[in-house]
Amino acid sequence: MNLSPVLVVIVLAALYLVSSIIILNEYERGVIFRLGKLLPQPKGPGVIFVFRPIDRITRISLRTVVHDVPAQDIITRDNVSVKVNAVVFYRVIDPRRAVVEVENYMYATSQLAQTTLRSVLGQVELDDLLSERERLNAQLQKILDQHTEPWGVKVASVEVKQVDLPPDMQRAMAKQAEAEREKRAKIVHAAGELEASQKLAQAATAMAVEPMTITLRYLQTLTEIASEKNSTIIFPLPIELLNLLKPIAKA
Repeated sequence: MNLSPVLVVIVLAALYLVSSIIILNEYERGVIFRLGKLLPQPKGPGVIFVFRPIDRITRISLRTVVHDVPAQDIITRDNVSVKVNAVVFYRVIDPRRAVVEVENYMYATSQLAQTTLRSVLGQVELDDLLSERERLNAQLQKILDQHTEPWGVKVASVEVKQVDLPPDMQRAMAKQAEAEREKRAKIVHAAGELEASQKLAQAATAMAVEPMTITLRYLQTLTEIASEKNSTIIFPLPIELLNLLKPIAKA
């Protein structure tokens, strides 16, 4: 049976329309070039038609990308060599610019993150790198976002994950921490001795005003010793007690 030309054309047209159907997910957009010219708006999500070979489509994901920046060799401002790695969170906010303004926005963002990490962290000292992570993360995010904004890419945050110190520097920092703790312990001990001496001076002044106070304190000490059930008790004879017995001896 011979098919009429009209039927053949209809079948071919139907097959062409079916092959032109593309389904884009909710997180995807399609940037379409028609005869080499960029269409004003990206397509999607849902069902769209791409009429090849007139149209050419590039799929762009709008989901947040988590990029692990490889460990970078960095020399800090105080000439300490460290290895630092970080993680960058970014996403595409303008699919058209992400396709037109840069050849590969993911590779470009990765390379920019590496160079920015080396340049920024190389200007700070090691102590700042270890203690001021939040400030450095905010500074890295701001610089990256300024450079990727023309590409239609938004850098949400940058986090420095790990700082690897050389073994000799780790030992030096451990010694420094130990010396700092010994310093604090000596200061606390000296402060305790000072406070104790002040209290003893106040007690001696109070006892000098009332001579019977030393006798009461003496008896209290004997009571404390006796409560421990010691078999032998050796105690000195206070001079103040002898002074109290002098009037009795003269009588």
